[in-house]
Amino acid sequence: MGRLYEATWGRMFSAAYDRALAATEDAGLREIRRDLLSEASGRTVEIGAGTGANLELYPAAAHHLALVEPGPHMRRRLDPRAREAAPAVEVIAAPAESLPFEDDEFDTAVFTLALCTVPDPEAALAEAARVLKPSGKLLFLEHVRSNSPRLAQWQDRLESVWRFLGDGCHCNRDTVATIKASPLRLERVEHGRLPKALPLIRPLVHGTAVAPA
Repeated sequence: MGRLYEATWGRMFSAAYDRALAATEDAGLREIRRDLLSEASGRTVEIGAGTGANLELYPAAAHHLALVEPGPHMRRRLDPRAREAAPAVEVIAAPAESLPFEDDEFDTAVFTLALCTVPDPEAALAEAARVLKPSGKLLFLEHVRSNSPRLAQWQDRLESVWRFLGDGCHCNRDTVATIKASPLRLERVEHGRLPKALPLIRPLVHGTAVAPA
């Protein structure tokens, strides 16, 4: 019964995802995505591609896109978008913690609003480092644990409730610390706010990290 309920909620969450984020995207998130993705080049893997919000924002320099998405309900919306985008776009059903690629295969790896939901972000970042070429670039955009002790306390208190409502999303992850502890070298991080979002998920970071040379 629990699994059936989770599957039903996952399907409903995926169906409502784009509509729920529409105001946030229009209020500035889309442009933050666009600016970040302008740094993508060469063979690019997006890990946790969701419904494909980034697809139209990649520059021509990202000449091959591999979109990894483990969720079947998200993939139902991602697949048609990927087919319309370009022939050099492929969708792969796989978890972030076990990517079906060879070592040193990609020039760029991307996480946007994905590391909050990945069950094991440490393993996911290690996999990203593995599939990136030496000195390859990781681009990330994530909502994170607040620097404000008061808000961080509320994120901790409401984490389990939010994780249910957000279909596995953790509102209190210190993603920058996790990147720093990974095999990747943090290159740049900018702090901001997720526009038109609940305070619980408003703290935002975006930036770049580099794979070992």
